Amino acid sequence: MKISKLFLYDEPSVPEIDLENLSKFIKKSFNIDVEIRKNIFNFFTFPKNEICNQLASCRIFDTRKPFERHMPSQEEIDFEMKTITDSNLLKNIIMYDGFEFQRIVSFLIPENERIMNNFHLIITNKLTCTYDNRDYRYHGRAVICSNPSIISTTGIVEAPAKPKEYYRHLMLNMLQGLNVENAKKKFHGTYLDYHDSKLSRVIEGYAMQATFYFLTGEAFCESKECRLHNAHWQQDLLYSQIKIGKLCHRHEQILQQLLCE
Repeated sequence: MKISKLFLYDEPSVPEIDLENLSKFIKKSFNIDVEIRKNIFNFFTFPKNEICNQLASCRIFDTRKPFERHMPSQEEIDFEMKTITDSNLLKNIIMYDGFEFQRIVSFLIPENERIMNNFHLIITNKLTCTYDNRDYRYHGRAVICSNPSIISTTGIVEAPAKPKEYYRHLMLNMLQGLNVENAKKKFHGTYLDYHDSKLSRVIEGYAMQATFYFLTGEAFCESKECRLHNAHWQQDLLYSQIKIGKLCHRHEQILQQLLCE
C-alpha cells in the first residue's frame, strides 16, 4: 500500500507535541507528503449533536464486559460538546471503546478524502481502550492502527504500566495518609507523565507504528531495540523510544524496501 498523502491532526491540549517536527520526521522516515491540520473535531463541519451522542454512547463503564452501547444522558452529550470544542476542558479520564471511537471519527472525514492512498493520523487526548478476550477486560491503548489511526496521548501515559515499585510505594503512601504526589516525586523520570517534554519523541514512535501498519499490515515488533515495540511497561516504552530511538535491523530493511518501491 502506497501513501499519496498523510493528514496529521493536532491535539491542542498537549502543547508538548511539536507538529512541525513530527511532520518533518514522518516525511523524512517515509518520504511522503504530510499536511498538518487542526484538531479533527474543529477541522471538519459535521452535525455536532449527533457525533457527541455517538461519542457519549461509546464510553466504557464496566471494564470487565465487552462493548455495550451506552444510552447517554443529555449531560454526557453536553459534556462531549464542550470537550470537542475545547479539548482542554477534558480533565478527568473517560474510557472510550477504541474501535467505536475510530469508526465515529472516520465519518467526520469527507468521502472524497477517504480514498485508499490517503492516510489520516489523529492525535487525541481521549483515552481509547480495547477489550481483550484473553483476560476478559478492557485495556487502555496508546494507538489504534487503522485508517484513520488514533494516537491517544492519555493512552501513552496511562496504558503502559509504571514500575511495580511505584504501585507498592503508592499503596504505602495511601495507608499512611500521603497523596499520590509523594510517589510521583520518588519515581520521577521512570515513566511518562502528562505534559512531559519526552512526549514529542515518544509520539514519533507511535506515528511510525501506525504508518507501518497502513503500509505493511504489521504495526509492532517483539524487540525492545525497535521503535515499533509495543511496550506494556513505561520503562520499556522509554527504552525503545528514547534510549534506542530507531528501528531494529529487520524493520529498517523493510522500510528501505518500501522507499525503493
